[in-house]
Amino acid sequence: MADFVGKAAGLSISRRNFIKASAAAAASLSLAGCSNSLSTVGVDAALDNGEKWVSSACWHNCGGRCVNKALVKEGMVIRQKTDDTHPDSPEYPQQRACLRGRSQQQDVLGADRIKYPLKRKHWQPGGGDKSLRGKDEWERISWDEALNYVAAEIKKAKENYGPQSIMSFARSGWTKNVLYAYGGTTTHWDTTSLGTYYFPWEKIGMLKQGMQTANDRFDLRKSDVIILMGANSAWSTAGLYSYSFLQAKKAGAEFISVGPNYNAIAAALDAKWIPVHAGTDTAFLLAVAYTLITEDDPVSNPLIDWECLNRCTLGFDADHMPEGAKLNENFKDYVLGKYDSIPKTPAWASKLCGTPVADIIFYARKIRKDNKVTMLHGTAPARCAGSEDFPQIFSTIGFMTGHVGKPGHACGNAYKGQSNAGPALVKAGSSGLPKVNNPVKDCINGPNLWKSILDGKYLYTGNMEWLPGEWRDIDIRVLYTEDKATLQGIPSMTYGIEAHRKVDFVVTQTFNFNTQAKYSDIILPITTQWERPGVVMTFDKEAILVYSQVIEPLYEAKSDQWIAVELAKRLGVDVEQVFPIDEKQQFFNQIAGSTVISEDGKSYSPLVTITADDIVKWGVKGEPQAGRIGLQEFIERGAYQVERHEGDNYGYYAYEDFIKDPENNPLTSASGKFEIYSDWKADTLNNTGIANMTFKPYPSHTVAPECYEATFSDWENQVKGDYPYVVTNPHYLRRTHCNQDNLPWLREACLNPVFLNRQDAEKKDIKTGDTVLVWNAHGKTLRQASVSDTTMPGIVELPHGTWVDIDEKTGIDMAGTDNVLCGPTTSNLGVSGYNNYVCNFEKYQGAQLIPDYLKPQQVPKVI
Repeated sequence: MADFVGKAAGLSISRRNFIKASAAAAASLSLAGCSNSLSTVGVDAALDNGEKWVSSACWHNCGGRCVNKALVKEGMVIRQKTDDTHPDSPEYPQQRACLRGRSQQQDVLGADRIKYPLKRKHWQPGGGDKSLRGKDEWERISWDEALNYVAAEIKKAKENYGPQSIMSFARSGWTKNVLYAYGGTTTHWDTTSLGTYYFPWEKIGMLKQGMQTANDRFDLRKSDVIILMGANSAWSTAGLYSYSFLQAKKAGAEFISVGPNYNAIAAALDAKWIPVHAGTDTAFLLAVAYTLITEDDPVSNPLIDWECLNRCTLGFDADHMPEGAKLNENFKDYVLGKYDSIPKTPAWASKLCGTPVADIIFYARKIRKDNKVTMLHGTAPARCAGSEDFPQIFSTIGFMTGHVGKPGHACGNAYKGQSNAGPALVKAGSSGLPKVNNPVKDCINGPNLWKSILDGKYLYTGNMEWLPGEWRDIDIRVLYTEDKATLQGIPSMTYGIEAHRKVDFVVTQTFNFNTQAKYSDIILPITTQWERPGVVMTFDKEAILVYSQVIEPLYEAKSDQWIAVELAKRLGVDVEQVFPIDEKQQFFNQIAGSTVISEDGKSYSPLVTITADDIVKWGVKGEPQAGRIGLQEFIERGAYQVERHEGDNYGYYAYEDFIKDPENNPLTSASGKFEIYSDWKADTLNNTGIANMTFKPYPSHTVAPECYEATFSDWENQVKGDYPYVVTNPHYLRRTHCNQDNLPWLREACLNPVFLNRQDAEKKDIKTGDTVLVWNAHGKTLRQASVSDTTMPGIVELPHGTWVDIDEKTGIDMAGTDNVLCGPTTSNLGVSGYNNYVCNFEKYQGAQLIPDYLKPQQVPKVI
């Protein structure tokens, strides 16, 4: 290990030289991108020097998941590259890595790696001085000491307060499963990235979570118009999805971008920008519906597809209501103002949305039924308090105009890979680990999690079940974090820090000194995916990636499973019950169980050929099988991708069978049709007790506790209040959520400013580069300004995911952390409304911030 670290130190490169080299490389890549031919340089020489390219994991949850390879010599990484397994083309594109993937070596080999188990200096069994969590120094301890401490605290909490006093935060859940087997833990539920799309919309006829509602990527090229609403794949989902949009642009599609900013993907596609305040998307679409209804003439101006609307939906008008409807109301009459005397005109919406009336009318006319239109949305509009109606209204507009179920027409989700919708063409196998159920049913809603821990009570509505609310007592004593950034990632961080300083014990498994580790008592160092046997991952429906072990485990780091097994032994849990097989067998099972679609587009068969010799060589259990690619070739290539071409059998049109024959291909709603009116929806949302808003069975305008209207103290007279701006939290190229925020290369490449509208900034004498204080009732944070006209007036854009850095004297976060400004405020569904909290900002009068890349990395101070 010492040799490895010494070699790594010997290969250090200055920041300035790295940036120069990166700029030269970027320039050459941009030129190479003009050609589809490959240029391979020095591969044979590299191999002759004992160097080897190894497929290396980029495992963070960005939505891209691309090919990364590390050049390894004498056990250490000296360079990275991306996909060069085949020539690049629009039909058969390479799975190229973004800047985050290309910086993984800093993630794995960084100075912020946790090298050995750590104990907070002033922690003692039972808590010690809890107020020093997040501020304390650290002491090195042995693995036995650390595991014994953790096991003792878990036992004590369970014996004295019950298993529900233990709270676990995990995605994959190695230790979580041990805790479940030990008696269970309290958990939390959160709407995270999908927002209100987590609601079971399939009960009104939508596809689950809004997935698979768009068409295959080849169909994008058949559209005349492509609308991207609240979507910015260039930042939030690096990978092939923006590339697919570019091919549609080249094929002649006109792009329209709708949202609070003119973002990177809009600029790349030369899209027309229709500005809409964050959180007002439903109001905008209601006005679009009004325009369609009032301007449509089936003969002279056919905007609405009445045949689709009448045949495939219920609840649009009085003549097409579901049986037993509780209200004598329908969507059309609501839009026309019959019930509240407020017609949902473009002028009405413009006041709410900040959208010019002409743009609303333009949108409605552009999506007329005889244009080939693909309407796509990101999930940013659904990550707003009060956005419960957005999924229903977006689909309603699609069915009104007939843009569903046929070539060139779609109405659906652009989240992650959903702009290339359809069944996966290649699937990963299961690891073979058994599922371990949690006996404890207590489950707390994300926006209210930290406040509930502090208050000792919470509103139980099930685990994403939206049951009628029931108040319960809760006494959390232990917080256990594995592979989930709950403190950093969910709303109400100020309360989150208080909650971490209240409980008896906090433990985190991590490979770097992230926010969760910073506020812990014990830190257990884990290996990264580069130090483990391997893993199979998928995201793009056409490709499967296989990552191998790149280097030996660093320092004293152990895998999550090793830690879980050791804790199981100390807790008296049967290890075989939770982990009947080792990590290498799990990796092999994933490979052996991977399948690929046949050329007819209907059946699947094994992907990987495995011989008896392979099984012996790997030292695993399995059966020989025939597949498309040999095991060793699959490992060396690091990926398998299904080659596509126009007219192949892998195309997909969402709702196609239903649109052709709704009677014989019903949707998942009770009626079998798409329900524009649903009593189930209204009853469920109105009975949770999470908030006091009232929702109609059809899409309607509502006012959330925090939203654009809440920026006014007097809405009718348009008098602004104490918090006159809406703050949004866009995903940013520097990070994957909060992962990788500590990497120097990415910090210099992406400065992470707060984005301000020029008019708003000039009123406060703020220029680009000035330090700005942004605050609201939930917290205060500092960030350098980026002033432009690409952000709407009234909107503040604070990128999501920077690691919190609270000045304990002033209470101000020095890092521009978004969740400092997010509080325990939500709407009936319990959505984490990251994108429409209210705020204020001003030019900061204190010391100006220095760029993040000039700050030292966040590392534990070990004594």
